Amino acid sequence: MTAGEIAENFPLAKPTLSAHFAILREADLIEPEKHGKNITYRLKLSVLEDALLSFAQTFGIDLAVAPLPSGEIP
Repeated sequence: MTAGEIAENFPLAKPTLSAHFAILREADLIEPEKHGKNITYRLKLSVLEDALLSFAQTFGIDLAVAPLPSGEIP
């Protein structure tokens, strides 16, 4: 999704969302890709998955990670 498309879903000013995107980029949770004047953001799922697993383990929840269908390791 582009920053504009994301902004349409929230009652926040675009500069406020830009500040949030900057924080997410610094945390390495999203990857921006510039296309002309637009920036498309993609979630870095592997980073998010690691963060969620660590969070769950903090509370004693042991989650097994399913292997990829091809059996490959990402």
